[in-house]
Amino acid sequence: MNYAYLRQMPDSINMSEQQRNILSYALTQGLEISKEVVEYSNKNHFIEDREKFEDFMHSLEEGSSVIIDTLSVLSNRAEELIKIINCMLSRNIILYIASAKTKMDRETTIVEIFPLLNDLREEQKAKSNQIGRPKGSRSSSKFDMYQTQIISFLKEGMNVSAISRELGVSRSSLKDYIESRGLRELIEGSWMEIVPDQGLPGVDNTLLVCPFEQDKLHKQERIQ
Repeated sequence: MNYAYLRQMPDSINMSEQQRNILSYALTQGLEISKEVVEYSNKNHFIEDREKFEDFMHSLEEGSSVIIDTLSVLSNRAEELIKIINCMLSRNIILYIASAKTKMDRETTIVEIFPLLNDLREEQKAKSNQIGRPKGSRSSSKFDMYQTQIISFLKEGMNVSAISRELGVSRSSLKDYIESRGLRELIEGSWMEIVPDQGLPGVDNTLLVCPFEQDKLHKQERIQ
């Protein structure tokens, strides 16, 4: 299966833009998207705390493909990215990076990966030196906690008034939020199912070779 993976965090490129970039790249590569997976976070959590992401990683079968817009969608921490990439390649999962027009598989050498990691470091360095928010990014909002519900309601065809009543929030503020996040465009442009915030079926942890999963198991053993 070919998965499109999108991640929305405060001060990051919104999901509708990620989606457009992924779709455009997939078309040029002749890749047919099987499923779209969306991860939402209101904070830049460490990978050990991103349970939905780990569930997704564990659900991937050998030979699956994951298409992302940028490497930072997986993580903006170089050490975590190395773990994630190693996890994918060790399980024969192909990673496509739309913005870099790059494909990573078992044939990819470390020499080819390092420049991408350096680009990420430079990107993060530029952000830290930048005054104001990056272009195309959005600040956090009180509606962020409802984003998964809002997307589901929009997919069901509910209008803004109905959604605002359901959530007990201001219609005008909700309308502004939906427009600023590009949620309607996300729904209208969606070519497969958006996975709700209910996790994905996992697999037996003992079968995994992902380093971050092993780290988690070691922590649990120490606690016990």
